[in-house]
Amino acid sequence: MAKTKLQKKEIIEDLKQNLINQKAVVFVDFQGLGAKTLSELRNNLKQADCFLKVAKKTLLELVFESLKEPSLKKEVNNMQGELALVFGLKDEIVPSKIIYQFSKENENLKILGGIVKDKEYKFLTVQEVIDLALLPSREEVFARLIGTLNAPVTNFVGALKGNLRNFVFILKEKVK
Repeated sequence: MAKTKLQKKEIIEDLKQNLINQKAVVFVDFQGLGAKTLSELRNNLKQADCFLKVAKKTLLELVFESLKEPSLKKEVNNMQGELALVFGLKDEIVPSKIIYQFSKENENLKILGGIVKDKEYKFLTVQEVIDLALLPSREEVFARLIGTLNAPVTNFVGALKGNLRNFVFILKEKVK
């Protein structure tokens, strides 16, 4: 059933608000993906504070036009297939990681590009989205940093314990 102008305006406004509030967006082609698989993808995204929205290209072009982003409008116009947007509201890397892992398991899900927003929107190519997905997560980076900062102290304590242990061993041998 065709949507009314009011419904389309609501969809455009919703997409616009989601784009304004997002940290990252990944564009995917989900043509040929079954309903069960798509539902599984939505659940995976929901657990990571991300969500998927299916959008018509024409409505998305209107959104980018209202945001005064003609380059993004052009990129969307060049995309082929059924278009869905994966929004990451808290982290820039998480949506691309989830989509990349899911696309490796399901060949019908294809990454088409992405957007990250700092002060302005920047379009990401498919390879840039994959590169972003291969980066370590924020938690992994923090864990590595803490491990690196903790290593000298741990090694120093280990060296002191070794000397103390050797001293106690020598005293035991002396007593015997």
